[in-house]
Amino acid sequence: MTLHAASRDALGFAETRLDEVLGDAGTNPSAVGEELLSVVDLLTREVGLRRSVGDGSSDPEARKRLVRSLLQGKVSEPALGVLDTVVGSRWSSPRELLDGLETVARKALLVSADKAGKLDTVEGELFSVARIVEAEPELERALSDQVGPAAGRRALVRSLVGEKVDAVTLVLVEQVVSRPRGRGVVFGIDELVEQAAAYRSRSVAYVRSATELTGGQRDQLSARLEQIYGRPMALHVQLDQSVGAGLVIRVGDEVIDGSVAGRIEALRRQLAS
Repeated sequence: MTLHAASRDALGFAETRLDEVLGDAGTNPSAVGEELLSVVDLLTREVGLRRSVGDGSSDPEARKRLVRSLLQGKVSEPALGVLDTVVGSRWSSPRELLDGLETVARKALLVSADKAGKLDTVEGELFSVARIVEAEPELERALSDQVGPAAGRRALVRSLVGEKVDAVTLVLVEQVVSRPRGRGVVFGIDELVEQAAAYRSRSVAYVRSATELTGGQRDQLSARLEQIYGRPMALHVQLDQSVGAGLVIRVGDEVIDGSVAGRIEALRRQLAS
């Protein structure tokens, strides 16, 4: 997700307010996250409303009153408290307000997973779902098709993984297929993997290997990558026979190709030049 400077500041304010709201003992993070996602869906459908609440030139208090007049009694007070900060802040565009609100909603769901001791599970399940979709081009096209109703794509997700993953994982994946932000479902789910890792100040290393890595090999690889990048890493390994021996590792936009297949391809390029 790319945000301009004003929107980055607004997102920071919104996340701080979310932390304050979720710090109250009686607040249910999962419920707040799902309520905020319902508002994302509303603003996605209602373009005029999105423009009104995202108009940084209008009176912030008037924007807050508008949202409360529409949602009072329909979402909880903790969710309204977060929305006050979101719509009361200055965003670079209504679209970036929507992206920011979605990010805050997702964070609330990740907080709920963390409090339940399931954040590692959710992160791993998101990675696995992304790889399943990536391996089936027809499935990815069906889940990315914005022409049909979002309810159909949500139903498809539930039929595929609904009984196999944590409830938080399911809600997050359903949101991605409802609003993939224009870069595809696999990209959107991988964004969630990275947000889950970032919640604990980690970066994600996507590893392709022809064989399963042992616990010791994973530990050694994590330690080496942490030395290279200077930060903790969340390691996610995908089995891929095409790489042969060695590993292919992606961190952000950087790829480390230590596979036999990669070395053969490099040799071919050298010979062709």
